[in-house]
Amino acid sequence: SDAICNFVICNDSSFRSQPIIFNPDFFVEKLRHEKPEVFTELVVSNITRLIDLPGAELAQLMGEEDPKLPGANSTASGFFRSLMSLKRKEKGVVFGSPLTEEGIAQVSQLIEYLHKNLRAEGLFRVPGNSIRQQILKDALNSGTDIDLDSGEFHSNDVATLLKMFLGELPEPLLTHKHFHAHLKIADLTLFDEKGNKTSTPDKERQIEALQLLFLILPAPNRSLLKLLLDLLYQTAKKQDKNKMSAHNLALMFAPHILWPRNVTANDLQENITKLNNGVTFMIKHSQKLFKAPVYIRECARLHYLGSRAHTSKDDLDLLTSSGSKELQPLKSQKRSRLDSCHQEETQQRTEEALKELFRHVHNMPDSAKKKKLIRQFNKHPTALTPGSDVPTSPAPRRARSRSFSGLIKRKVLGTPVILERKSRDTTPEPVRVSKENVQLLQKCGSPAHVSQAKLKNLEGRKEESCRRMRGLLLSKDSSSL
Repeated sequence: SDAICNFVICNDSSFRSQPIIFNPDFFVEKLRHEKPEVFTELVVSNITRLIDLPGAELAQLMGEEDPKLPGANSTASGFFRSLMSLKRKEKGVVFGSPLTEEGIAQVSQLIEYLHKNLRAEGLFRVPGNSIRQQILKDALNSGTDIDLDSGEFHSNDVATLLKMFLGELPEPLLTHKHFHAHLKIADLTLFDEKGNKTSTPDKERQIEALQLLFLILPAPNRSLLKLLLDLLYQTAKKQDKNKMSAHNLALMFAPHILWPRNVTANDLQENITKLNNGVTFMIKHSQKLFKAPVYIRECARLHYLGSRAHTSKDDLDLLTSSGSKELQPLKSQKRSRLDSCHQEETQQRTEEALKELFRHVHNMPDSAKKKKLIRQFNKHPTALTPGSDVPTSPAPRRARSRSFSGLIKRKVLGTPVILERKSRDTTPEPVRVSKENVQLLQKCGSPAHVSQAKLKNLEGRKEESCRRMRGLLLSKDSSSL
């Protein structure tokens, strides 16, 4: 059920109040089911980024080689090892058989019952009644319905039978292939400021590595592991009643879910503490371990949707190349394309918003506010002004008159010049010329093409002629006198 994602899309108003169920790991599960090779390559590449796995151990994790486990080459055949081998030869429908969905359905009855009876002191440590356990075991193997709430069985009977089921599996719940990876995860520690390794566990990296490792577990193993760790987590929360802490529970279950089969404690002398602490860590952080990392979710989503949505930098930094052409959009060469596409979409939305705003202003009734808004639009660059869709009416600009009569009035008479409006066209308005300057302008060409230098030259000539006329008038007056 964890791999199911339901989308409710309905126009019926009676269904709108219903909650929409969405599994954030939907595309992760879809990729795992439809393309297991691509999925495994993606996950394993990120596991090797966190922990150092030599070639042989990596091949064992990928299933390319048979796992080399502690005690496998030992010639000693102790009593306990032979006893465990004999027990596993007696296979039943549920107990002693490889893990199946049918077996999980039967065992889930035990887990559900124990969730209701977590207050029993010494739960999972105190053994139950062997006769009642055998009756219950036969009932589970036969597939018959069991009424555990009838009071016939004690919680210690059920807890002991659950451990028995895990111990009789052909391989541990976390599988033999993952054994060396769990040893390396236990060694993940923090580094100091100088880059030296410390003895403090790096919890964030350990959680991330376990999340990735659990993703490539077989589906039945992962389902049962989730049910089991959740039960142990709830049991540890009530340790004030049952006296079972996370560490005590780890001591009870590590041999069944993590230790290799047919090994004794002597075979694991160097690693037994590390393995027990690893199971303790899983119990304490079980609520985080079955969520796929964010970058795995994003990679799976992009694999199916091909979305160009901008991914956060922190998530992209964690991505590593998966070697598949279908996962190329997450490589570093694609980051610039994602950024440019995001910028283009943002600019396009901005331009559309400006055009819509400009249309609204243009359709407003004529008023002083409308003219003010249009003037503000005209101040923006042409790239941001959506003037191509709606015709604009630029504000009239005033300019001084360029006629020679105006120049004479400004220089000689000192009267103010009346300003004239320019036309909306880009071509300048022809200069108005007075009658007294027609002959002078004919020597200089068309007034529309008179340059600034020529205007100054003509202005100087005009002033010189004015001074001569004044001199003549003064001479006539003096001669008459």
